[in-house]
Amino acid sequence: MRLDKYLKVTRLIKRRTIANEACDAGKISVNGKIARASYDVKVDDIIEINLGMKPLKVKVTNVTEYATKENAADNYIVVEG
Repeated sequence: MRLDKYLKVTRLIKRRTIANEACDAGKISVNGKIARASYDVKVDDIIEINLGMKPLKVKVTNVTEYATKENAADNYIVVEG
């Protein structure tokens, strides 16, 4: 699954266009490298989001095409933030 779609599905970022713009601006990194919106997210990737005052670091535990509000957080574990 594309990085921008993953961020939207898991509700880490509210809208896919914002996720796409954040990737283009270099605010999102995966495994320590700045990632493009088209990056293919895999289980055990570490995603760092540097938007706003507090950076957020999460570890991908599951990649699903759809997630409800209740189970969206089951797709990742917060490492820092």
